[in-house]
Amino acid sequence: MILPFDDNYFMKKALQEAEVAFEKGEVPVGAVIVVQEKIIARAHNLTELLNDVTAHAEMQAITAAANFLGGKYLHNCTLYVTLEPCQMCAGALYWSQISKIIYGAKDHERGCRVLGTKLHPKTKMIGGILEEEASQLLKKFFLKKRNLN
Repeated sequence: MILPFDDNYFMKKALQEAEVAFEKGEVPVGAVIVVQEKIIARAHNLTELLNDVTAHAEMQAITAAANFLGGKYLHNCTLYVTLEPCQMCAGALYWSQISKIIYGAKDHERGCRVLGTKLHPKTKMIGGILEEEASQLLKKFFLKKRNLN
């Protein structure tokens, strides 16, 4: 039996957020935070719009989820994000004590895994969900950006 609300379903929602970022000229990273199969936060990169290097999709999603829950800890929550979190975002996710992080594409240069950033001991991380779709969107963005310059 295929569950309607599986990892692919929620990663597709994160990819929709990444598409919004792409259309705004932002690096196309999208994120959703889920608790009990319900999306409680949706976000995408806003670094250009806000002129803020910390306005990554994960940071925006953490803030929205904490506001929704009325507290700073994201216990029993899962983050779906289209790109492996960077060191900054992994640090914020550590402090949020999020239960699970599921990402699409690997970040071979700045990803938290390659940099050895520690997550909270209770946080599980899974990569590679809809990796090809997430990677293609990022490649499309950077090819477009290079051709404009």
